[in-house]
Amino acid sequence: MPVTRAITLLGLESSCDDTAAAVVRRDEAGASHVLSNVVVGQNDLHRAFGGVVPEIAARAHAEKIDHCVEKALGEAGIGLAQIDAIAVTSGPGLIGGVISGVMCAKGLALATGKPLIGVNHLAGHALTPRLTDGLTYPYLMLLVSGGHCQFLIVRSATEFSRLGGTIDDAPGEAFDKTARLLGLAQPGGPEVQKAAESGDPKRFKFPRPMLDRAGCDMSFSGLKTAVLRARNEVMQGDTIHLADVHDLCAGFQRAVVDVLAEKTRRALVLYLAEKPATPALAVAGGVAANTAIRAVLETVCTEQNVAFTAPPLALCTDNAAMIAYAGIELFEAGQRDGMELSARPRWPLDRASAPMLGSGKKGAKA
Repeated sequence: MPVTRAITLLGLESSCDDTAAAVVRRDEAGASHVLSNVVVGQNDLHRAFGGVVPEIAARAHAEKIDHCVEKALGEAGIGLAQIDAIAVTSGPGLIGGVISGVMCAKGLALATGKPLIGVNHLAGHALTPRLTDGLTYPYLMLLVSGGHCQFLIVRSATEFSRLGGTIDDAPGEAFDKTARLLGLAQPGGPEVQKAAESGDPKRFKFPRPMLDRAGCDMSFSGLKTAVLRARNEVMQGDTIHLADVHDLCAGFQRAVVDVLAEKTRRALVLYLAEKPATPALAVAGGVAANTAIRAVLETVCTEQNVAFTAPPLALCTDNAAMIAYAGIELFEAGQRDGMELSARPRWPLDRASAPMLGSGKKGAKA
């Protein structure tokens, strides 16, 4: 629908270990502006445990989210009275954290009378290229993060067609586990990338899982196991040399890059068969911050004469600006949620496709 007035939304995000609030405005001409984007991380709280502890994360969200909202409004220079609606991640994610955000958003909506909009966290990532680069539908999205890896044709703010994805560990999870195996700090993605820069990617012969199978599905669990075996072969007692760590990281990262590059080529074939008017591939999610992955995807797009876009690094990891923007699109489409809005640990974007990772009482995992 045509834009006739400016729309300003407050967004809240608390699905994992980042507590975030942001204000985003779409002006009368249809251009979007991030007025504030506050993110409070929890790395210090979880570092000693080698990963995110859900109970600690939920408590931290409950303690910080109202402060994030106050700061986001302050940086944007507006008050709640000037907000048109409140958007909040209502799934998927760690349920305790999601509940913290949803309850805060409900309280704000009830107190102010503003509309409440529940947003799928994955849709926030998938729509970020429209916030940052104004991509037109449909475009191909590689959503690659700590818990998810999917190829999606993004057709609208509510319509997504999955072409393939991981059948086990997501790349971000594999990066974190590899870092843990090698004694690197968490979160593991940036640490593995940094170590890989000084390593030899050809020294260890790691597998490229599922390249021998047709389609766009991926697997990274076996690659993580291969790193464990290679590490055990080079360890001397309880010690591993720094050079070995660098080579292992370089080999692992190159394997991930090779898999993503080939699967992207296949996904592009399926996407381009639909003859989109302005073909484009976007990558988003925390792992999209990896410069080696970005570089190879850009090369693949150049080969296929397809535009490539990746959001700024600050908008690749979990943030509330993407939730506020997704909320704007949903608000314009007429979505309104009431006090019955519930937190959902599972919420696949493509609900028409069969679950990739199984299903249970809480719904399809992906």
